[in-house]
Amino acid sequence: MINSDAQRRALLVGIAAAAMPLFAVPALAQDDNAAAAIGADNGEIVVTARRRAEREQDVPIAMTVQNAEQLDLRGAADITAIQRTTPNTTLQVSRGTNSTLTAFIRGVGQQDPLWGFEPGVGLYVDDVYIARPQGAVLDIFDIERIEVLRGPQGTLYGRNTIGGAVKYVTRRLGSEPEFKARAELGTYKEINAILSGSTPVTDTLRVGAAFAHYSRDGYGDNLTLGREHANKDVIAGRISIEFEPSSKLFFRLAADKLWDDSNINNGHRETPGFPVATPPLADKYDTLAGIGYKGRVRTGGVSLTGEWKASDAITLKSITAYREGSTHGDGIDFDGLPSQYFDIPGFYKDDQLSQELQVQFNFDRVQGVVGAYYLDGTAAGEFDAILGAFGITQPTSGSVKTKSYAAFADVSVDVTDKLLLSAGARYTSDDKTAQVFKANYFGLGVPGPTAVPFQILTDYANGRIFSKFTPRFSATYKFTPAFNIYASYSQGFKSGGFDMRGDASVTPATRLGYDPETVTTYEIGFKSNLFDRRLKLNGAIFQSDYKGQQVTTQVPVGNSAVSFVDNVGNSRIRGAELEGSAAVTDWLRANFAVGYLDAKFLNYASFGVGASGSACIANPPSPPSAIGCYIDVSDQRVFQNTPEWSGFVGLSSHHGLGSGGALDLNANLSFRSAVHLFETPIPALDQGSYQLVDLSAVWTSPDDHWRIGVHGRNLFDKRYKTGGYNFPVPAFGNSVISFYAPPRTVKLTAEFRY
Repeated sequence: MINSDAQRRALLVGIAAAAMPLFAVPALAQDDNAAAAIGADNGEIVVTARRRAEREQDVPIAMTVQNAEQLDLRGAADITAIQRTTPNTTLQVSRGTNSTLTAFIRGVGQQDPLWGFEPGVGLYVDDVYIARPQGAVLDIFDIERIEVLRGPQGTLYGRNTIGGAVKYVTRRLGSEPEFKARAELGTYKEINAILSGSTPVTDTLRVGAAFAHYSRDGYGDNLTLGREHANKDVIAGRISIEFEPSSKLFFRLAADKLWDDSNINNGHRETPGFPVATPPLADKYDTLAGIGYKGRVRTGGVSLTGEWKASDAITLKSITAYREGSTHGDGIDFDGLPSQYFDIPGFYKDDQLSQELQVQFNFDRVQGVVGAYYLDGTAAGEFDAILGAFGITQPTSGSVKTKSYAAFADVSVDVTDKLLLSAGARYTSDDKTAQVFKANYFGLGVPGPTAVPFQILTDYANGRIFSKFTPRFSATYKFTPAFNIYASYSQGFKSGGFDMRGDASVTPATRLGYDPETVTTYEIGFKSNLFDRRLKLNGAIFQSDYKGQQVTTQVPVGNSAVSFVDNVGNSRIRGAELEGSAAVTDWLRANFAVGYLDAKFLNYASFGVGASGSACIANPPSPPSAIGCYIDVSDQRVFQNTPEWSGFVGLSSHHGLGSGGALDLNANLSFRSAVHLFETPIPALDQGSYQLVDLSAVWTSPDDHWRIGVHGRNLFDKRYKTGGYNFPVPAFGNSVISFYAPPRTVKLTAEFRY
């Protein structure tokens, strides 16, 4: 196994050296079925990264695309599996949940899933923006492909794509009846069932549906309550109706719903118990939390997409969508102990209505899209901090209403057959209104409707408007049809907001909210399909200037955990990415990707009392979260969820067995260097470098009706953290809590296709 950065660098050099002899090896035949599954142009993948159909290799954006066939052969269960094979990307289950997504791309993202906060990575399902991370750990079923776009995408996408975008694309319904039934059995008593199918009703009307039930015992136990811990109990469904009255008109009505009744994941204490000194539990998946075990997440929505081909060159498109969700449950036990030192029951709810209009055009040498976007959303919630050491309960509740208006355009011009120029622009205006209430009540437990607080900490309503113009430019030069280079400039914008945790009694300026942040990225890259497509190799180097960076900090102050959301300052992120695949023989293909990130804060304004000799900075954040002294601590801060190195090396083979069908084998080694879970290094929580090994074997029958697979993930049973909480003071139970990714799992799958 790889145990040091030096060994990792040696491995990367070895990959590059090993790729050189592959220029001369025979080509591996293109899998026509896989290509057809996502659309192809002369055997090449076709994507919609720029809201129009293009060959992947022609898009001047660093991106990774994986189709349904690739994900199936690797045994990918949900969207977080994309992290294994995508450089400079973090997609993980958030702390304390089963279905909330933590997403970072190139150092930009959102760890805190509290209501009202905007994600830095945009998630889209069939071009519908998913505003909240709750319920966003999408299970992979009935899809066509997943596209991961790195860097700001502000001139094209609905909202908040300063870090990048993840597009979850379902497939259009076929003209012939189709049916799939899949059963999965695995370790920890995993039992999954997935059904999907579609059929034409008339020559112009098609209907389809998909249903999935996922069930699994917990990876550990709640030793206080005698319940399993970190289990899975999820039902998901989707139905779609497509109407195509002519070759010029297409309509799709789609609805989806997710029910997640998995038990709460309360994490593992990394510090001894308090006040009785007990050693941490040996099993990283066990907990002593006493708050409860029930969880409940509901998300769903409906969308209507319409397309009209007004002419051979112009297509008009409308995307109307409504989504809503709620999260209820017993809450999060921040102390991880039976006693109520720091327990927080709570709930979230949200809804969003969005409308997007597009005009897509494709003339002889000019292509592009012009559009408008509107979103009206509300995110609300309440959590009740039960503070046993003080004998009080501190509820915090509130809501944020957002109305967003945007206009965008992106145009590409073929100046010559080799030189292509592209320009985009976007104007966004976000109108946000917030209400926040925070108070102290005597007693432990959720206050009743007639309870009267003895101290009101925060009680305000405020609103702000945030607007920004963001441009994008790129130039592509095609040396040959199989090799091009590009250079791009892009800017993304994420609006400001209000801290739902803000304590105005300690930080009066919390009423003013926090300002927007912007990311400006300069990028140079190349894309290639060389030697008659024996070698596909794409690479990019980039620098991002990150300004007004929004950071949430929570510190114990008196009988409260005070939250700060500040625009702490500026940073720069430099990096590189290289990914590709190469034919080794006519039955063996090597796949690889590597990402490098050098992220550094240039200045970081932190509120507090400076050390001896330190001075207050002249220009604190605007607006500051607190009245007092801010000091520059940029030399003491780091980026969270941003490994310096990430990537994978894999081998995939396809063996025709004649009348016995076909056998596909996949072996992957993914690696990530050390990461910090917060901007302040915390040795008890920081995760060291690690590697994961996955193996899959899949048999497909000669008639393609049956598919049986065995999939092993994290085969060396590596324990690694994906989130945590840090409250190491007696008043909060000396609590340092970690949340761990899944251990070694093995799964048997059987699928019938018709």
